[in-house]
Amino acid sequence: QVQLVESGGGLVQAGGSLRLSCAASERTFSRYIMAWFRQAPGNEREFVAAVSRSGDPISYADSVKGRFTISRDNAKNMVFLQMNSLKPEDTAVYRCAASAMYYGDNVYYTKTNAYIYWGPGTQVTVSS
Repeated sequence: QVQLVESGGGLVQAGGSLRLSCAASERTFSRYIMAWFRQAPGNEREFVAAVSRSGDPISYADSVKGRFTISRDNAKNMVFLQMNSLKPEDTAVYRCAASAMYYGDNVYYTKTNAYIYWGPGTQVTVSS
């Protein structure tokens, strides 16, 4: 059982930055693909970004490419999401997730059903 806890959310003006963190309880953290998803009220959960076991970014949603950066620190069991140039449409609850799956095609890591462990989420609100 992996417990994930996000932090770093808050209220920021459009154009600003936030850095989200996700702490994992699992000592074998490096065996998991890690990702960030987000969900705005009335919307479905949306993939944001995923990072490989070794720390290479796997994929970004088109809506965040060039603005968000995902990274991880396996020594500290942490994954991060640096969010720059924030827009009001980035407003959502952001959740980190862990996948133990091995897929030959990285597109599967953009799907919610690839992930078995989820954090409770942290609210990000971007004002215009």
